[in-house]
Amino acid sequence: MGEKSKNTLLFSSSIILLLLSLSAAVSTPFQLQTLVPRTLPSPSTLSGQDSELESDSLVETSDLDTVNSNTTLEVQLELHHVDAFSSEEIPERLFDLRLQRDELRAETINSLVAKAVARNPPRAPGRRSGFSSSIISGLAQGSGEYFTRLGVGTPPRYLYMVLDTGSDVVWVQCSPCKKCYSQSDPIFDPTKSRSFSGIPCGSPLCRSLDSSGCNQRRMCLYQVSYGDGSVTFGDFSTETLTFRRTRVGRVAIGCGHDNEGLFVGAAGLLGLGRGRLSFPSQTGRRFNQKFSYCLVDRSASSRPSSLVFGDAAVPRAAMLTPLLTNPKLDTFYYIELLGISVGGIRVPRITPSLFKMDQAGNGGVIIDSGTSVTRLTRPAYIAMRDAFRIGASNLKGAPDFSLFDTCFDLSGKTSVKVPTVVLHFRGADVSLPATNYLIPVDGSGTFCFAFAGTMSGLSIIGNIQQQGFRVSYDLAGSRIGSRECCLAVFTCCLLYFIYDDGSTQGNCYSNIGLVQWYCNRDSCGRYMKFCDEGGMLCRCQGLFCCFAIIKMTKKYF
Repeated sequence: MGEKSKNTLLFSSSIILLLLSLSAAVSTPFQLQTLVPRTLPSPSTLSGQDSELESDSLVETSDLDTVNSNTTLEVQLELHHVDAFSSEEIPERLFDLRLQRDELRAETINSLVAKAVARNPPRAPGRRSGFSSSIISGLAQGSGEYFTRLGVGTPPRYLYMVLDTGSDVVWVQCSPCKKCYSQSDPIFDPTKSRSFSGIPCGSPLCRSLDSSGCNQRRMCLYQVSYGDGSVTFGDFSTETLTFRRTRVGRVAIGCGHDNEGLFVGAAGLLGLGRGRLSFPSQTGRRFNQKFSYCLVDRSASSRPSSLVFGDAAVPRAAMLTPLLTNPKLDTFYYIELLGISVGGIRVPRITPSLFKMDQAGNGGVIIDSGTSVTRLTRPAYIAMRDAFRIGASNLKGAPDFSLFDTCFDLSGKTSVKVPTVVLHFRGADVSLPATNYLIPVDGSGTFCFAFAGTMSGLSIIGNIQQQGFRVSYDLAGSRIGSRECCLAVFTCCLLYFIYDDGSTQGNCYSNIGLVQWYCNRDSCGRYMKFCDEGGMLCRCQGLFCCFAIIKMTKKYF
């Protein structure tokens, strides 16, 4: 039988199985949700300053709150998308570059895992004494999708840093430069920082490096080589990092004097992986080993994404799933995916065995901030894609686009109905908004199913599917949580009832749905679909006007 005949038979068999499963679930109506098509987002611009404390002349060290190892705190920062460094490019070009970065990052992750699994026994940290045979110990900084701004040194110099859950070592470019790439801020000069301190070669911090060395003064040197051939090399030191008005002292960072490769825009990298040298691991009790981020859909909201450290990073109502550990690689965040539903019906051929990590560290599922498109092991992807195609058969098809093989022509449409998609993790069922899996890919109305298959056994949950959720990392509790980000923008508030006591009640319509409110002379309340823990403030002006606004608290925003 020819290859074409085999493929036709396999496709026909999958369709029959899907139809049988749909007929068996006839008592459960096929679930759809509304997608409002939007164009590719235009890049935002960077203001050059975050929102406070940007110049040394405004920052007095005594005005900042210093945090020691026995103090716990909460910090929130804004995140910026990498496209902000290329604001002159058109959206189509930026999207094409994003997919190119994404392909490189996915290949690098698979390469890192494969090499780690092949090592037997696992490599002991600090075993190497030089850099003659450097190892790959991180992902490509050039593929980082989100950046934050923080202060380095004393007094703090504010710099853009890549946020990366797939890397551990924190580093910045430093002068004097043997070779430095172009960045948006001045190069950090360690001689102008009162808190910069070198690390001795024999210290535990130096031995924790995958690839370390010593200079003539017996001080520690570091080198991180990335999957795309990029490399950073320099002094391994401790330094103070400043988040808003809060200083965190003695953080081990690389001070890179030779940085070559695909780095762009940002001054360095804030490693948020699970390894011993990542920022969450180093700061330990100071942030209770907790952080979270909320990545907004840039085509639907002008509000910034955010990064939170501390107990507030894990909201009380978050759905939690346990973290798994790869015995060969401690950087990545592994979670257990049990199945997927399309249209409210569990896809029968997607079983937990497709996502299981074996004892050697092969396979499994990781969640990653720097990968855009979710990759599923190919049998799972094909089953999911075929189920979605059946549910979206009423939509006009469009040619394949890049790595996407399921696309639709939605030109001229103001809204369409599409099948729902739910990811079933252990202990948490995550229902995705339609904008998280049907995305614009050009300026002419083409939308594609934003998943892809991989021949690797490793699946990756990307940041497109994470949009609109606060993804919480609790390293101390060994778990990951998610809940909807609270980012309501109210467009219309209507009064519909006035009670005898003068209280009022009505509806507000926002980008997250319908909100009911009520107000009386002394207090206000609300019944809110998503932002129930974020808080609402109502300002009553007479009996006929009640304005509902979001209470912008650092705890939930």
